Parts: sequence; structure tokens; C-alpha cells
Amino acid sequence: MSEFSRRTILKGAAAAGATGLIASPAIGQAQWPTRPLTMVCPWGAGGGTDATARIVAQLLEKDLGQPVNVVNRTGGSGVVGHSAIATAAPDGYTIGMLTVEITMMHHQGLTDLKSTSYTALGLMNEDPPGVQVSASGPYKDIKALADAIKAAPPGKLKASGTGQGGIWHLALVGWLVAMGLKPDHVAWVPSNGAAPGMQDLAAGGVDIVTCSVPEARAMIDAGKAKSLAIMATARNPQFKDVPTLNETLGINYSVGAWRGIGGPKGLPADIQAKITASLKKAFDSKEYQDFMNSRGFGMKFADGAGFAKFMADGDVAMAAAMKAAGLAKA
Repeated sequence: MSEFSRRTILKGAAAAGATGLIASPAIGQAQWPTRPLTMVCPWGAGGGTDATARIVAQLLEKDLGQPVNVVNRTGGSGVVGHSAIATAAPDGYTIGMLTVEITMMHHQGLTDLKSTSYTALGLMNEDPPGVQVSASGPYKDIKALADAIKAAPPGKLKASGTGQGGIWHLALVGWLVAMGLKPDHVAWVPSNGAAPGMQDLAAGGVDIVTCSVPEARAMIDAGKAKSLAIMATARNPQFKDVPTLNETLGINYSVGAWRGIGGPKGLPADIQAKITASLKKAFDSKEYQDFMNSRGFGMKFADGAGFAKFMADGDVAMAAAMKAAGLAKA
């Protein structure tokens, strides 16, 4: 072979190699995902956030063609799990369940994380809290419980349902303030979510659990707990026998928790679009609708931009509520 031919072949091979190197990222990105995804859940197994994460993961897996593994990263009143989502590589392979606490934790000085620390991908759910007590306890209805709370010395009765300063804690505080009591009249016992709180209620460790009725459903169905009221403007059609605070006590107080999917900042636009489209497909599916309805979970969807605005608006509202309740540090 002549030297000219050898140089020509080598140049051609080099050019082909360079073209391949340039093209490979585009091919890889177009094929995303090419390996399993991780969905981080900041709250414990068995709670409403965990249940929602698992049905969403199952439907994403079906649509994306890759396993989506739910990992519970609990601790720090939600900080641990939310930090894991925010600090993940921005490649779409680690996403997670963002909860209302992300609009609250930084006001308490627990973390610097805010809703703007994430790429918002889709809002999936919103629920009001209920007031749960032991089925074997002395409280027949919400009025009996309210009277007992007012009559009890500060700190005698104990409540749980989430971490210190979490949404279910704030729900209790708001109710106490609405009844003319101090925010800490009922002592708060922090937990890693509603499920551990309900277990503590059944064991007699606490007197009250404020969490969504769907999260309490397992203990209610087992005859170990009962829900006396919900903090909402209207009854939940799935639990139509549970009245609102306004109906029973004349207290027009409502608040809600929500759950959505987010990833770390800097996710490529095409991956964002693909995940959001898959989330909308999951939300609209019969499987998701049946699952959420069967558990009484509220359903609300917003795309990435809508979810980002929803969180920003919620942050402003939570700041005001927490300051009024004495839970904000700044």
C-alpha cells in the first residue's frame, strides 16, 4: 500500500471516529433513559407520600421502559430526602417526590433548600388533613376532643403525624390558634411521616394524629383509629361521613398537603419534557385514577412550569402561616 493510500485511510478513520464522538451524546440523549431510575421518597414506607411515589414510579416504568426504584430517604423532618433529590446528578436518573415541606423547612432554619432548588416536573396530588384519635379512646366526635383539649393543661395531650414544623404539625397549630389556644397547647411528637404517627396512636403513645384521612385509612379500617373531622372547605367524597371543622365547630380553617415530582436543577430540557409528558400520561391513566380514588387521595396536576409557580405561591403562604404560628425563624 502506498504512503498516500495509508494516509487517506487513516484520515478517513479519524474523521469517522470524530463524527462518532460528536454524534454519540445526541444518540444517548435521544435514547434516554438507558438504565434504571431512582425515585427518592423523603418520608417513611406506608404513608401517603410513599404510596403515591410507588404508583407514579410503576406507571413511569411502564411508559419509559426502564425500572423506577423507590428509595425512602427519611430523617431531618424531610431534609434528608429532599437534599438527596437536590444534590443528585442532573441527568434524569434520580428524581423524587417533593412535598409541601419544601415550602416550609427553610423558614424554620432547617435547610437552605427551597422550591427553586429543583427542576419542577409535575404536581400529582393535594390533600387536606384529618384529625384522628384512637378508636378505643373517650372522644366520640370532634367537639368532645376540642373540649378535652381546652380543659387539659398545656402539654398534657400529645399529637403526631410528621416532623417538627411539618405540614401536619402546622395543621394542628392552626387549629389550636383558631380555638383561641397557644400553638403548643398540645405537645408535638415528631415522626418520620403519617404511618409511624398512626402506629404510635394505636400503641397509646400519642392522643391525636393530624394527617390526611387516606394516610390513616389502614388503622381506621383495622378498627384501631377513627377520624373525627377534616380541615377543609368541603367533605372528601371518599370519606363522606367525616365532617369539616366548620360544620362541627364553626371554625373555618383549612390547609393542605401536596406531592409532586422534581429533579435537581439543570436537567436538560428534552429530559424534562419527556418526564413531564410521562407524568401527565400517568396522571390521566385509569390505573392512577383508580388507585388514588380507592384510597381517597386528592388529585391535582400541573406541568413543570405550573408546579414551579404552585410551589412559589405556596412558599409565600407558608411563610405567613408559620410566622403567625411562631414556627418561622426568619
